[in-house]
Amino acid sequence: MEQEFVWVPSPESIRQTNLYALMQQRGLSAYEDLHGWSAQSPQEFWEATVGLLGIRFRTPYTRMLDESGGAAHPRWLCGARMNIAESCFRGSPASPAIITQRAGGTMETITLEQLERLSNQVANGLRGLGLAAGDAVAIDMAMTAESVALYLGIVKAGAAVVSIPDSLPPEEIARRLRIAQAKAVFTQAEIVRAGKTLPMYAKLCEADAPTTVVLGESSLAPGALREGDLRWSGFLSADDSFDTVVCQPEETTNILFSSGTTGEPKAIPWDHTTPIKCASDAYYHHDVHPGDVVCWPTNLGWMMGPWLVYAALVNRASIALYEGAPTERGFCEFVQQAKVTMLGLVPSIVKSWRGTGAAQGLDWSTVRCYSSSGEASDPDDYAWLMRLNQKDGGSRPVIEYCGGTEIGGGYISSTMLVPHRPAEFNAKAMGSDFVVLNEEGAPCAPGESGEVFLHPPAIGLSTRLLNADHDSVYYADCPVLDGRPLRRHGDQMIVVEGGRFRSNGRADDAMNLGGIKIGSVEIEQVLNRLDGVVETAAVAVPPPGGGPDRLVIFVVLQAEQRSQPLDALRRAMQAAVKQHLNPLFHVEDVVVADSLPRTASNKMMRRVLRDQYVARAGQS
Repeated sequence: MEQEFVWVPSPESIRQTNLYALMQQRGLSAYEDLHGWSAQSPQEFWEATVGLLGIRFRTPYTRMLDESGGAAHPRWLCGARMNIAESCFRGSPASPAIITQRAGGTMETITLEQLERLSNQVANGLRGLGLAAGDAVAIDMAMTAESVALYLGIVKAGAAVVSIPDSLPPEEIARRLRIAQAKAVFTQAEIVRAGKTLPMYAKLCEADAPTTVVLGESSLAPGALREGDLRWSGFLSADDSFDTVVCQPEETTNILFSSGTTGEPKAIPWDHTTPIKCASDAYYHHDVHPGDVVCWPTNLGWMMGPWLVYAALVNRASIALYEGAPTERGFCEFVQQAKVTMLGLVPSIVKSWRGTGAAQGLDWSTVRCYSSSGEASDPDDYAWLMRLNQKDGGSRPVIEYCGGTEIGGGYISSTMLVPHRPAEFNAKAMGSDFVVLNEEGAPCAPGESGEVFLHPPAIGLSTRLLNADHDSVYYADCPVLDGRPLRRHGDQMIVVEGGRFRSNGRADDAMNLGGIKIGSVEIEQVLNRLDGVVETAAVAVPPPGGGPDRLVIFVVLQAEQRSQPLDALRRAMQAAVKQHLNPLFHVEDVVVADSLPRTASNKMMRRVLRDQYVARAGQS
């Protein structure tokens, strides 16, 4: 039985959307027709989008799209010379670029002019370190006003940001620095989060990082830095003017990492066209307008960090940043004080608010919509969220948003043109298309679940990897539809009547845990090193009522270890995952097995284990 529509747009609210304006311009009355045009006429659609977003060029493009290398390897904005960072500074110099609440509780507004001047100081500081265009420079720190300036300053300098999540342990930091060949790193001395002090610079030292610039240096003892490392005050140039480096559209701006089904994270380069996808998704689907305030608790180590920068600034909106945990009362009060208009979340945050009451009793009447990404939403939690803190007694829509680092945004989303049910997508993303195929390779009918395959080309879709064969990863053995290759993505979707969809987890051996994508193999490699463990299988299991996946470990033990208490085994596995992968991952359950199912070619059958676990849970 389908859930009720919790939010229904009014005719007036529809007329105020960016999508409605484009439909009127195109002479169309239905979103399905507008999306069909955007997917079937990519050159015309992206030309219109670049104009609507006001993307700046030093030399205009002569041709929007060149497919002579095939749909999997298109060239965009042919002949153009640009730097996408310049498109982030189109608004009034005095307009707020960042509204932030510092760790001590102080509210601060940074204007667009102040942000650009700080970014220019960063770019000049990079030159002072001897770094040049094309060099890779890592950021491993929390999402702060300074990290945004760092990000834009590195891009302005023609260099490539290497995105490092601030929660990673030293060995994972070292791996990413090595893959990206980073020549310098920016970090903080430490982060205080939820009352805990987390060392940052110490982790970089343990990772044997290259030249490191440390922010928040007041907490460092004199002489605490390694030889060659710098304090922020010693790095930052006094010169706040900088002639932005002009680049070709395909030059790298950012190296991000996305886990898959192997132990090595995929290194995915973003170029100067990828942020256009970020900004266009915000414009069309999140309905971001000039003067809006966009908040999404995230980090530059994950794609939603760079996404937030471009989604807000290219659309001449402000970024709202809170230096603290988004699950605490202080963050919820910040949403009210900053007058946030678009609030992005992951489902685990909503579940926490609902359980603790941290968000109750506030006035969120400025919030026009929510968005959710990273993992499957819980319908009950999101029905609760849609009605939360609205003094007008109404509800607000949730823009469900799913895609990936290798897409630069989403392939599936929602619009504010039609009613919303919790935890349901109601639209394919503008400028892209996909098909959901069942196990026989046929398009799924309503009620069926199948695997998602994307239709290239689209701005944002990756065309190369730094440490793997791109075509083997995304195109090998994929179906061909109407003479064009389909691209593997790995999500499972349930097709719903009326062009709607619901997430059904992953089709491959990757999983989303707390909004962080990781491969099963990465988890298993860590756990297989524990004493007494023969082998493990890490499986993402959806809860019975829907919502974020839970991590369940199936384990085969040596004979002498089979009598140990399960709780002790789970604690040991939790400690290993926390130390070597990510402290945010939670081991929900451990199941001891005599053996693990494999195919004739020795491939682990994790889906069989998941189905067995779900069936057993349903019988209990």
